[in-house]
Amino acid sequence: MENYAKKTAEYLLQIKAIKLQPSNPFTWASGWKSPIYCDNRKTLSFPEVRSFIRDSFAAMVRELYPEAEMIAGVATGAIAHGSIAADKLGLPFIYVRSEAKEHGLGNQIEGYFVPGQKVVVIEDLVSTGGSSLSAVRALKEAGCEVMGMLAIFTYEFKKATDGFAAENCTLHTLSNYSVLVDTAVKSGYIGQAEVETLKKWRDDPSTWGTE
Repeated sequence: MENYAKKTAEYLLQIKAIKLQPSNPFTWASGWKSPIYCDNRKTLSFPEVRSFIRDSFAAMVRELYPEAEMIAGVATGAIAHGSIAADKLGLPFIYVRSEAKEHGLGNQIEGYFVPGQKVVVIEDLVSTGGSSLSAVRALKEAGCEVMGMLAIFTYEFKKATDGFAAENCTLHTLSNYSVLVDTAVKSGYIGQAEVETLKKWRDDPSTWGTE
């Protein structure tokens, strides 16, 4: 997986899908102050990056989950990545909403599947893990056998690590926060002096920047 991590981090920084601003923090929807902002939707606008992610996901599924029968994308960020990875693999595709629709058929899972099918879940970003694991639980409750989750990037929060362990769901990512920071330093995107700030944020993101 190390082969994917550095290249993915380089791509995300290059196309500005990830921005690092320790001295001018972003504010997330949750209200958290953050020195980093990740928008993996931008990867879809760059064919080279999009194809790299597609091919990397497909290779990981073949290596880690050769018995997979279906790919499921987490709405909305991972629908496109999941569908093109499924196409590369020649596998069926479904996607999981954050909650069931309040109209029509009231589906939370869109697409055709049969209970008992072995599913690999694709996600674009894992932060606290809440929405990602909600999709996993929805698939399990629908009778699917969730083999694991693949994501483009994770902040490596302890809350997410503990959540995936509690759900007994394995998470593999193309890249992660540690590799990203290391890559950013080596490329001159940030200075060594900013690394400590970035590490402190990852250790306690909910209170960082509020002092």
